[in-house]
Amino acid sequence: MQKTSTRLADGRELVYYDLGDAAGRDAADRRPLDAVATASEIRHDPLLDEWVAVTAHRQARTYHPPQDECPLCPSRNGRMTEIPAEDYQVAVFENRFPSLAGPPGPADAEDPGGLFLRAPGAGRCEVVCFTSDHDASFADLTEERAGLVLDAWTDRTAELSALPGVRQVYCFENRGREIGVTLGHPHGQIYAYPFTTPRTERMLRAAAGHRERTGGNLFDDLVAAERTDGRRVVLETGHWTAFVPHAARWPYEVHLYPRRRVPDLTELDAGARAEFPGVYLELLRRFDRIFGPDEPPTPYISGWHQAPSGAEGGKGRPERSDFALHLQIFTIRRTSGKLKYLAGSESGMGVFINDVPPEAAAERLREVASQ
Repeated sequence: MQKTSTRLADGRELVYYDLGDAAGRDAADRRPLDAVATASEIRHDPLLDEWVAVTAHRQARTYHPPQDECPLCPSRNGRMTEIPAEDYQVAVFENRFPSLAGPPGPADAEDPGGLFLRAPGAGRCEVVCFTSDHDASFADLTEERAGLVLDAWTDRTAELSALPGVRQVYCFENRGREIGVTLGHPHGQIYAYPFTTPRTERMLRAAAGHRERTGGNLFDDLVAAERTDGRRVVLETGHWTAFVPHAARWPYEVHLYPRRRVPDLTELDAGARAEFPGVYLELLRRFDRIFGPDEPPTPYISGWHQAPSGAEGGKGRPERSDFALHLQIFTIRRTSGKLKYLAGSESGMGVFINDVPPEAAAERLREVASQ
């Protein structure tokens, strides 16, 4: 892999990742851009003990532009985009409309009781362009190119985890208008949070409780139990196991674990890295077949759950070694032409109601395996 870092006209970083020739990576961004101005802050919810980002500047972000005005395509024929090169393999750049940006700062209370805490919305948000082909999807990539994306995710995880104040890194892809995607070009995002996310905090608490009760690791025991049961296993290889969780929240949801437990992408071994592209592409292609050959592409969210890192002194959290890296893929489509909406129970109370039994979802995902 060859990595080339450069700057856009407004000072944001752009990084190219290439296999082989990296011609054109010195192309300059000639757009007359104003400096990026963000107004991000985080506010603490004392009832849930969670942080919420408030980002008024994102109201002006690009929204469903015509294909010939896509900002993620290469710069060609005199039209300049976010990526100055005439072609690229994988490109990563700082989001012009980030939810989180800048250095950390102290939390201040607005009230005498200290209930209304707010702090700078520190961190970093990046856009990951998987390919220069506007009409492709991740599932269309070759295994070699999918491996390059994995290399980019891994490199960005290492770089962002080392930033001051960053506590967790999340690499993810939103795919499809139904999910809320506003740019059709195949791309994902990376968020570097200034706190450990609520979902991760809950997993860490559950893992600590499990270790106290049993002496074992919750993630290891869960994967072993799913493999032993077998009904929800979607596919297995020498280095990876994919299954629909026993208590899946979404109509079709798959969790993908490496056989050897590691806290984040930087610690995957060579065998797991070599097998991942084939396994992941197969899962994505199966998702596109769930509802039949004449259905539109399946909308999904896919993201890496990684251990917290970057605590004071750079040592990370003590629970880090107990955490297990895993990928979660799910769709909000529950059947042909129908979506799963997060209505009263889910949005109001956080109690999910799944219309598709996990065993049936796993069976369907096995049925649509590549021949």
